[in-house]
Amino acid sequence: MGLRIIALYLFVAFLVIYAWKDWFKSLCGLIFLMAVIEHEDMPKSMFGIQGLNTWNMLFLGIFAAWLATRRRDGLKWDMPGHLNILLMMYFGVIFFGFLRAVFDRSYIENYPVKSLVSEELINTVKWTLPGVLLFDGCRNRKSVILAVCSLLGMYFLLAVQVIRRIPPSTILSGGSIELARNRCSDIGYSAVDMSVFLAGASWAIIAVIPMFSRKKYKAMILAAAGMVVFAQALTGGRAGYVAWGATGFSLCLIKWRKYLLLAPVVAIILPIVFPGAVDRMFTGFGETDVSGENISNENAITSDRMVFWPYVTNKIGESPLIGYGRLAMRRTGLVNLIESEHPGIGATQPHNMYLETLFDNGIIGSIPIILFWLILVIYAGILFRSSNRLCSAAGGVALSLMLAQLFAGIGSQHFYPEESTLGAWAAMFLMLRVYIEHKKSKIITSEAVSYENEQLVNHQTSAAYIDY
Repeated sequence: MGLRIIALYLFVAFLVIYAWKDWFKSLCGLIFLMAVIEHEDMPKSMFGIQGLNTWNMLFLGIFAAWLATRRRDGLKWDMPGHLNILLMMYFGVIFFGFLRAVFDRSYIENYPVKSLVSEELINTVKWTLPGVLLFDGCRNRKSVILAVCSLLGMYFLLAVQVIRRIPPSTILSGGSIELARNRCSDIGYSAVDMSVFLAGASWAIIAVIPMFSRKKYKAMILAAAGMVVFAQALTGGRAGYVAWGATGFSLCLIKWRKYLLLAPVVAIILPIVFPGAVDRMFTGFGETDVSGENISNENAITSDRMVFWPYVTNKIGESPLIGYGRLAMRRTGLVNLIESEHPGIGATQPHNMYLETLFDNGIIGSIPIILFWLILVIYAGILFRSSNRLCSAAGGVALSLMLAQLFAGIGSQHFYPEESTLGAWAAMFLMLRVYIEHKKSKIITSEAVSYENEQLVNHQTSAAYIDY
C-alpha cells in the first residue's frame, strides 16, 4: 500500500470522525476529494465488496452525523413547495424509468440486475445528495464561502492534474487527441466530461472575483481561472469548447455587458494562442473531396451524430409521451440496428441530453426535469445580477456550471445526475439556499424599515446575507 493511499485513508477517517463535531466542514472536504477520488491509483473498493469504497464510506459517515445533529442545530427543511414537488417528480421519473428497465431487459440480458440497481438507480441519485446536505446546512456567510472554496478548489485541482498529464502540444500544434482522452481517463473522468465541467468552472472562478477587495487576491483568482481555461483546452472536448464560449457570452449578456467588446479580440487571439484547439474545434470543415472542391464533412463535424440522430428522433416519435425507460437506446435494439447499418459507429447513447430524456422519459417525464433546471437557471441569474457580492458569487458559480451543462448537452451530457456533475448539483443547491436566505433578508429588512424595529434585522439565519 503506497503512502498516498495511506494518507487518503487517514484523511477520510479524520473527516468521518470530525463530522460528528461539524458535519458541514466534512461535507466540504468530501466535495474537494472528488478531484482525486477517481484517480487511477485510488482504490475503487475495499475487501472486494462492491460499493464499499472511501467516498461512499465518508459520505455515509457524514450523512449519519447530519441526521443525528440537524435537530440539535435547529435546521428546518424550507425549500419552496414548488421546488420540492419538482425535485420529487425528478427522482420519480428516474425511479420509474429504472423500473421499466428492470422489467423489460430486452437487449440488456447481460447487464446483471445487481449492477443495474447500483448504476442506474443508486449511483444516479447519490450524486445529488451532497448538494441536498449543502442546502440544509449552509445557513451563514462563512459556510457559503467555505462551500464555494471547496467546490472551486476541486475544479482547480482537476485542472492542475490535466496540465501535468497532457502535453501542451495537444493545443499548440495539434497533438494526439487520443492521448488527451487516455490521460483524462487516468484522472477519473472522460475527456468530454472534463472539458464541459472545466468550461463552466473557469467562468465560475471569475464570478467570485468581486468577493475579494484586494487586487492581489483578484489577480490570483484570475490566474487560477486562466489555468482552468488552459486545462480545458488540453482536453480536446469540442462540446466543452462550445459550452465555454456560449456560457461566457450568456454571462456577459446577463451582467458583464461591457466585456462583450472583448469578444472580437478573443476570437482573434484564440487561434494564435491555441492553434491545435482551434483545429480540433473545426474538424470536418474545409475538407477536400475527390473533385478537389472544399466541403464540410457533417459526420466529422458532429462525430457521426448526424448519422444516428435521425434514428433516435424516429424512435422517439413512436412513443413520444412516455418514452421507453432508462437505457432506451439499448433496450429498443437501436444500438444494434445502427451498428449493423453503419459499422464502427458504436453509438450506445443519443449523445444529446434533450433527446435522451425524451427517448427515455417521453414528453411527460421530461417536463418536470426541464422545468427544474429552468427555474434554477432563472434563480441563479437573479442572484448573479444582485449588488450583494456574496449572492452574486453564489449565483454566478451555479449559473456558470449549469449553463455549461445545458449548452454542452446539445452534443453530450445527461440530465441524469452522474459523478462528473456532482459539482454542478452542489452549486445548484448552494445557490438555492442563498436565494432563499437573500429573499428572507429582503423581507426582514423591509419589515424593519416599516415598523422601525431594529431587532427584526437580527434574524438568526438571514442576517448573515445582508449588506455583504
